[in-house]
Amino acid sequence: MIDGSRQWRKQRISDAFGAAAAHYDDHAGPQRQAAALVAELAQRQKPDGVGRILEIGCGTGFLTRDVQARWPGAEMVVTDLSPGMLEQAASAGHVAGRFLTMDGEAPIFEGPWFDLIVSSLAFQWFDDLGSGIIRLAGLLRPGGSLIFSTMGQGSFARWRAAHAQCGLVAGVPDYPTLDGLRAMLAGFGDAFAFDEDYALDCGGARGLIAHLRGIGAVVPGEGRAPLSPGDLRRVMAAFEAGGGGDAYQVLFGRVTRSAR
Repeated sequence: MIDGSRQWRKQRISDAFGAAAAHYDDHAGPQRQAAALVAELAQRQKPDGVGRILEIGCGTGFLTRDVQARWPGAEMVVTDLSPGMLEQAASAGHVAGRFLTMDGEAPIFEGPWFDLIVSSLAFQWFDDLGSGIIRLAGLLRPGGSLIFSTMGQGSFARWRAAHAQCGLVAGVPDYPTLDGLRAMLAGFGDAFAFDEDYALDCGGARGLIAHLRGIGAVVPGEGRAPLSPGDLRRVMAAFEAGGGGDAYQVLFGRVTRSAR
């Protein structure tokens, strides 16, 4: 059960992504790359025998469209925390499925329903990633796989460093390390995780802020307050002095349920 403060935070996240839905694709370079790799990993793992697919955090539909093209005969259930993102994904065309507003951390399904569960760059918004993965893995049919990507702690390292140089803490959430994710998956009999870095050529501090706003990633980590205008100017100057570029560290994971 989600307490009031967490429910309020989830609503803020939903609202922020809904507000960004119409222009999200213009800012989502790393998101496209991560979604493409999730789809490729899923096909390598489960090339056939896929009757029902669940997607968590569809956004505007990068992964949705790719997955449907690879398994055109499968029944797809497409979900997102944000109704605005769902509407954008559904309106893009080339997608046939059931679209549901749903918090992926609290799925409305029970028991083994899906042959494949996919998600790209949504799990970082979970309150408890380890528990969320366990719940979703419990929805897999025998032989089914959960394939996902999520943000890693190395993301926006230069932006974090600019804050630290000014004696401040960035509002960027505390994402897991690769070792941390591997520890979460260690209890599964068949699982792995790895990471990839995606450069973000944002052209400076203003470009980075525009990128984050453009994709709706504007809700700070829990307990973090927005910077004052003066502090923000100091951080931006430090970031520019450090080169003005940054990167995503994206963690990829796979959990497969035993066929027996």
